[in-house]
Amino acid sequence: CEYSGRVRDALIRRGHNAWSCDLLPPEGEHKNFHLQCDVLEVLDSNWDMVIAFPPCTHLAVSGARWFPEKRKDGRQDAGIQFFMEFVHWHSRTLKPLAIENPVGIMSTRYRKPDQIIHPWMFGHGETKATCLWLHDLPTLRPTDIVEGRDPRMWKMPPSKDRAKLRSLTYTGIAEAMADQWSGTC
Repeated sequence: CEYSGRVRDALIRRGHNAWSCDLLPPEGEHKNFHLQCDVLEVLDSNWDMVIAFPPCTHLAVSGARWFPEKRKDGRQDAGIQFFMEFVHWHSRTLKPLAIENPVGIMSTRYRKPDQIIHPWMFGHGETKATCLWLHDLPTLRPTDIVEGRDPRMWKMPPSKDRAKLRSLTYTGIAEAMADQWSGTC
């Protein structure tokens, strides 16, 4: 679930055969290393590691006011089940896994995250709490703590691209993932 290719590209620059997968068309440097399909169709391919970014639309606390409606019509349960498909993949393969999602219901529906990071820990002067559930991977060490902790993601006005823009992985975080996790598989 990474159309931007930021993590994929950071791993490729370090010599890895990395692929992204999303329903959306690819962006980034290495667009040819993108599978445009449902990730569940290819999840059981022979991957050495998975870094997953499942949609947070029905899971994040930022949308809590719509939770009753989403529970009633099944959208929230579908989001939970999709998130858990990655956990089940790890259980089947015992290969390294990271799942990224904002603060949300998975802390109670699955378990507390192993780590909560912010862009300001990786060179971007913004606050955006991002949870990481890690399986056979270390927590990320901050690489460039900066000032100016501006919550501009929260202030972003409504637009047709708002959800897409809010879901982008910050390049500093992608670089840290590639530097710190690429030697684990």
